[in-house]
Amino acid sequence: MVRLITDTPQYANDIAEEIRMFLGLVPVTPDETPETELTLSATLDRMAKTATSNTVPEGEPVTVSYTVDESDPLDQKRQEKRALKRAVYALMQRIKPTEMPWGSLTGIRPTKLLRELCERVGEEEAVRQFSEVFSVRIDKLRLAATINAVQKLIIESVHPNDVDVYIGIPYCKTRCLYCSFGAEIAKKNAIDEYLPYLYRDIENGARLVRDGGYRVRAVYLGGGTPTVLSASELDALLTHFETCYGTYGAECTVEAGRPDTITREKLAALRNHGVGRISINPQTMSDETLRRIGRAHTAAEIRETFALARSMGFSSINMDLICGLPGETVGDFERTLTEIKMLRPDNLTVHTLAIKRSSRLKEQLDRYPLPAREDVETMIDMGFSAAKEIGLWPYYMYRQKYQNGNLENVGYAADSKLCVYNVDMMEETTSILAHGAGAMTKRVFDSENRVERIPNPKDVPTYGAKLEALDLSKRKLFLGENFA
Repeated sequence: MVRLITDTPQYANDIAEEIRMFLGLVPVTPDETPETELTLSATLDRMAKTATSNTVPEGEPVTVSYTVDESDPLDQKRQEKRALKRAVYALMQRIKPTEMPWGSLTGIRPTKLLRELCERVGEEEAVRQFSEVFSVRIDKLRLAATINAVQKLIIESVHPNDVDVYIGIPYCKTRCLYCSFGAEIAKKNAIDEYLPYLYRDIENGARLVRDGGYRVRAVYLGGGTPTVLSASELDALLTHFETCYGTYGAECTVEAGRPDTITREKLAALRNHGVGRISINPQTMSDETLRRIGRAHTAAEIRETFALARSMGFSSINMDLICGLPGETVGDFERTLTEIKMLRPDNLTVHTLAIKRSSRLKEQLDRYPLPAREDVETMIDMGFSAAKEIGLWPYYMYRQKYQNGNLENVGYAADSKLCVYNVDMMEETTSILAHGAGAMTKRVFDSENRVERIPNPKDVPTYGAKLEALDLSKRKLFLGENFA
């Protein structure tokens, strides 16, 4: 237990994440308890523009200074928060010296931060800040810079009236050990209840797009696992979408995901509707690990499903892998990569396992030993090399809380096979109109460097009951003065 004393409680959660990078999923509270093992203070002096962190009883304080654009209230909050996190990071390095590849950065989108800094202060100063101010390791800085260069044309192609459309299917065949998503186990009666709500949501979104003069840029059907739907349900859903929206824009991606939910009939339904990109996600090619993490398929089924999709004309297939799965060794991951290289997917996403608070893995960590952080970083490096061997290059990246080794997730793609939606979503350069329980609508105000969000309820009955209220909120957000 860590006690945090701060005069800026609005930043307490951000400061706590900095502490947890070093101490794991430790509770951080403002209160003294019998379980308190460490007490820290983090204070802000707005007049002097400094942030200070210290242990209690007082040791030697750490103080960092910051600058702020006085005319920009958002910048003031941003700089204050960063300064507090940097001060706490430096203090924690003194308490528990640990190499952090991304330094004091805890945010999801380091590439977005680097891009914004380059635009604001120039590339040279942005690089200096990443290295010296945020303590980002040089190889991670280079990775972020490489991805930004690859993304440049995609980001520059965004039109002010562009929107991406997300369709969510919050059901899976089984629940993975590490999963914390709001996905339920697929049951026929639950899906039958859900789909009419989703249809109405799509109808409302298409009307908003027409009324606002927006243009669909890309569509993503995700989950959960969308292919828990039957072939006829997938066909009807895509038909309804096409009837309402009229277009998928530049691309349509379906996260088919698990091979045990994919059939020839379902793939045919996707192909018949012009779906160009799908995912077939092994996570690992070890049958033992697959059983351990609760996935109801084998490595052989991965190979068979991939071959089937290729034979049916899918020329852009993504595969997901996870570094650091329970019980896996560097040798296990090497064998997985050997098989992936033989399949030669067009996209490869290499994740680092994140310990989610509401996952079964978090509750049962004593039963599932995890690889050492050094081994996980070795796996990440091996993923980079394997992708390069088959002609795939990093094009998007994001990070999650509580990732082993404070590492990252990287998407690799062949030339011309980049997923526009992934870049748009991760870099927050395009507004997203989201349909489905638990889905998140985002309106990007690019000129103000601001994003506003409207979450759909995760609970399906609540989602259905609030559809009209959600539609009104989205229309107000997207139509503004033209809202009616």
